[in-house]
Amino acid sequence: MEQTYFRKGFGLKGAIEGALAADYHSRVVDAIRSAGYALQVGDLTFRLAGEFGFCYGVDRAVEYAYETRTKFPGKRTFLVGEIIHNPHVNQKLEAMGVQFLHRPEGGEFDFSVITTDDVVILPAFGVTVKDFERLRAIGCVLVDTTCGSVLNVWKRVDSYARDGFTALVHGKHHHEETKATSSQVTKYPGGKYLVVRDMAEARLVCDYIEGAGSRERFMTIFSDKMSPGFDPNADLGRVGVANQTTMLSGESLAIAAEVRKSLERRWGAAALGEHFRTFDTICSATQERQDAVLKLIADPLDLMVVIGGYNSSNTTHLAAICHDKVPTYHIADAACIDPTDGSIRYRPVGVGGDHTEARSEDWLPGEGLLTIGVTAGASTPNNKIGETIERIAALRGATIGEVVG
Repeated sequence: MEQTYFRKGFGLKGAIEGALAADYHSRVVDAIRSAGYALQVGDLTFRLAGEFGFCYGVDRAVEYAYETRTKFPGKRTFLVGEIIHNPHVNQKLEAMGVQFLHRPEGGEFDFSVITTDDVVILPAFGVTVKDFERLRAIGCVLVDTTCGSVLNVWKRVDSYARDGFTALVHGKHHHEETKATSSQVTKYPGGKYLVVRDMAEARLVCDYIEGAGSRERFMTIFSDKMSPGFDPNADLGRVGVANQTTMLSGESLAIAAEVRKSLERRWGAAALGEHFRTFDTICSATQERQDAVLKLIADPLDLMVVIGGYNSSNTTHLAAICHDKVPTYHIADAACIDPTDGSIRYRPVGVGGDHTEARSEDWLPGEGLLTIGVTAGASTPNNKIGETIERIAALRGATIGEVVG
């Protein structure tokens, strides 16, 4: 029987290395890394976080997508959603002939165009159980790039549902990863999930566990964040906590602690094991990037630039971490910096909407010594980091090439 499901690559890395280097490599980033993550150019000092940019899971997903086009050059190739949350990477794949399938707001993916002769790439975020089953039923070739860290969360949520626990997921309910993770409970009759965005929503859940709050208000607030048929009176007695892998680690741990305390108050310490489970499912790469940026901003900086897609959860969280300590600008790429008037377009920290932008003309002082911190989300390629550093230097009349060779 012909194999139609692939998860472990095609052994074609050698054939795609040149294309990957051409599309994503940066000599500027290499130079800064080799110089101890700091580079002085004229009056500017750039300090790069110790961990930044592409993580292992993103590397793997992008490489696997490139290998797929090499392996099946004559087949139509589709991608469910986006491979990762970076517009440049997705545009590269589109230029290579990959066709994107987008989920309409509040709807389902339309797989009617896919035939048994086609190839479908599953993104690093994974897909829902229902979508996976629909694609398998078609009989097309499936190339699964789901990140290993996401799979670990799925195993945890699976065990919760199997044992009769409601999966309480700290995440963004509209995010592809959280949709896929939450769907894991549907493999079991009566499986339940509830998604909380932040500590404020988690405390509403905790209040309800302890007997406070209105059922009507609860159902209204979480109407689109829970499994069908969810009943807070019956389904909050046994709770297992998990999280979207790119959330703020400290907040996820704090939410778990609050839920634990509420369940202990409700059922007593002796019975807690029967009512509460938790497991830290923040991925190591997310944690490393958050730790690295905390270390970077511990020393004085004049401003911080965070580079990455506006719909990238881990990038927005890096910006949020920096925002409290130093003036921070979350930009999509170097094009957000206007070389003519020196202005910057950026996504304000804490403002909703993936495409909300603000503009500032006086963000970069025109003269004097300046130390600029730089980091990037796990889906941001190195060349976009390097281009941003070069453009900032150019605003002050400096040329990076003269320094890095």
